[in-house]
Formats: sequence, structure tokens, C-alpha cells
Amino acid sequence: MAIDTGDTAPALDLATDAGGRTDIKGRTAVVYFYPKDDTSGCTAEAIAFTGLGAEFAAAGVEVIGVSKDSLAAHGKFRTKHDLGVTLASDPDGVACEAWGVWVEKSMYGRKYMGIERATFLVGSDGKVVRAWHKVKVPGHAAEVLTAAKAL
Repeated sequence: MAIDTGDTAPALDLATDAGGRTDIKGRTAVVYFYPKDDTSGCTAEAIAFTGLGAEFAAAGVEVIGVSKDSLAAHGKFRTKHDLGVTLASDPDGVACEAWGVWVEKSMYGRKYMGIERATFLVGSDGKVVRAWHKVKVPGHAAEVLTAAKAL
């Protein structure tokens, strides 16, 4: 079941490529799920969030990108594109399942399971303030920033 606006955000306890762990409890955060490191849409999304990183930080909001890629892949992705967002690895898909973004997809008539590009703005009270599903990348990070600044 997909998580939506007003829902309590599931726990998010994942390893990051910087050697830490994600923990959004008691903090305001943007959690965005993306399919794969270093693909065109995912790269554009990560670069857009990185470009607005100072503004998110000024608003007191951490930005966390989550995919099933390994920590090593995240590290290469970060270095290659000089990314400034936290990248968390969900290799077993536990967080993807809990947040409702592990879904059936279709490409060229072939059905398969994958990560739906989705973003969640989570308030310090643990509630999802805003949820975006089936995200289109252009302009998305700026829209999320506007919502974050409105908190």
C-alpha cells in the first residue's frame, strides 16, 4: 500500500554511502525513492536536489535519496556527479516495500517489479506532509523545496 499525505511515515533505518545511517525520527526530511544510480532520470533528479541543497538546509530539511543500489554504487554515483544529498541503500527492498514504492511496472509490454519514482516530505512529527507519486523529474526538486519552505 502506498504511503500518502497524512500517513505516518514508516521507519527509515538504512546505511548511507557516507558511512552513517538514515534516521528521520524527530526531523524534517525529504525522502525520495529512485530506480537506479547513474541512469538519466535518476541522475537529473539527484543533481536537481543537490543544486537546491543549501536552500533545503536553510529550511532545516535533510534530503535522502533511496534505491536498491549498493553503497559502493552510491559512492561512485556521488563522486561522478558531485552529489550533495544523502544516498541510502535498500538492497533487500524493505524500505521500498514499507513506503509502498515497490510496484509492478511495464516496459515494452513486459511486466516487472521495480521502484516507483516517488518523493515524501516528512514533518518532524513523523507525518507525511506531502507525497508525490510517479514523479516527473523536470521541476520536481523545486516543487518539493517550495512545499518544504511552507512548513
